[in-house]
Amino acid sequence: MVEAVLVDLFSLPANLQDNIQGSLCNTLETIEKCSSICAPFVYVMCCQRQGSERKGEQEFLLPALGGFQSLERTLEVVFAPTTAAALYTIKQRLDEKDLSIIKVILPTVRKDSMKVYIDYLFTAVYQFEFEDLQMVSDCENIQISEPQGEGQTLLSQDIALIRSEIEMHLESLPSLKGELTILRSSLIPDDVFLHGFTTRTGGISYIPTLSSCNLFSSFKRRDPQVVVKENLRRLANAAGFNPEAFRRVKVDHANAVCIMGKTEPDSYDGIVTDQKGVTLAAPGADCIPVLFADPVRKACGAAHSGWKGTLLGVSMATVNAMVSAYGCNVKDILVVLGPSVGPCCYKLPYESAKEFHRIDPKCVRLFDSATPYIDIRRATRILLERGGVLPENIQDDSITDQNQNITFCTACHPDKFYSHFRDGTNFGTQIGFISIRD
Repeated sequence: MVEAVLVDLFSLPANLQDNIQGSLCNTLETIEKCSSICAPFVYVMCCQRQGSERKGEQEFLLPALGGFQSLERTLEVVFAPTTAAALYTIKQRLDEKDLSIIKVILPTVRKDSMKVYIDYLFTAVYQFEFEDLQMVSDCENIQISEPQGEGQTLLSQDIALIRSEIEMHLESLPSLKGELTILRSSLIPDDVFLHGFTTRTGGISYIPTLSSCNLFSSFKRRDPQVVVKENLRRLANAAGFNPEAFRRVKVDHANAVCIMGKTEPDSYDGIVTDQKGVTLAAPGADCIPVLFADPVRKACGAAHSGWKGTLLGVSMATVNAMVSAYGCNVKDILVVLGPSVGPCCYKLPYESAKEFHRIDPKCVRLFDSATPYIDIRRATRILLERGGVLPENIQDDSITDQNQNITFCTACHPDKFYSHFRDGTNFGTQIGFISIRD
């Protein structure tokens, strides 16, 4: 069932903008009579002409509603200078109400371009259906579009212009939830490596569980890739790396490692390089983002270590990849565990907990319960030390000086970090990143 209707009047000719009331009245007739749509929310997007500011648009348009009193509380008209700005504003309204099934009524000539805007600004969470706008009134001068055939396929340069328009709009938006903050480890030498762990502040993601510096997009979440890209651009500017030379692991919750310059696996939770200026990253929203640095051989790596990856030894697999690919000595490699769910909060079913108990009984608390508490950080340290990494070369939550602690519990700090465990399926993601300075 359609949850919202979007009426695209953005291409309304300038000479008809002054008669928007009559035009809107005809549009609502189209919705009620022609489309047989019974939707609780209707959004109308219109062009805000340069040099004009419309204030109180809703009050301005209410007299035109006439017999549409049922829509007065659920209709919103959005004036904006660009289609990207108007559509992004409407997306915010849809997300506020958790609406996902949208009917778009628009002139035929706008259909192909609108689909491109939607592809960039929305994800697979949303469902769109399209209907031609054929709005004719008794007055001949209020005729927005003639019935015509399907629009012509857009040229690549048209698509590029749309993408540029979207990116420019997103760049203009203010940061949310405070300034962008990066946590850095004192263990990794700053003169050789650029690195850090992100927090949730300083981006433009506005959905509460994704707000604000979400750095991962998927078909299950409401943050599109263009928003994540803008968050990454802001992070890159603040941290000082090139967002175009950025490589994030392709998470599989296993232990495969990608060695840059060799054949890239379809999925992997660890990545290593000795190339300068390439930033490697691992996501985390409870799972551990782990960073690796060898200041002697000047090589680095990043790994994503959830409970499955921890049991499979993904961190030690990343160390071994650096040793085999770049001739690193395991005793030179520094390892830093970033923000992740702590043993204070994290529970697993008993059968999974048994695997951690086998690594070391201290990795499990309340072992006899149905869902014991698990310490995936301690398990990671133990496996690294068994593999030859020096204890003093590992930084985690066991650090003595808490002023230097960066391995916070993500579930315990909702103001600073995202947490899948805490927030559910539409969760945001922070990252750990590292590169070798030029």
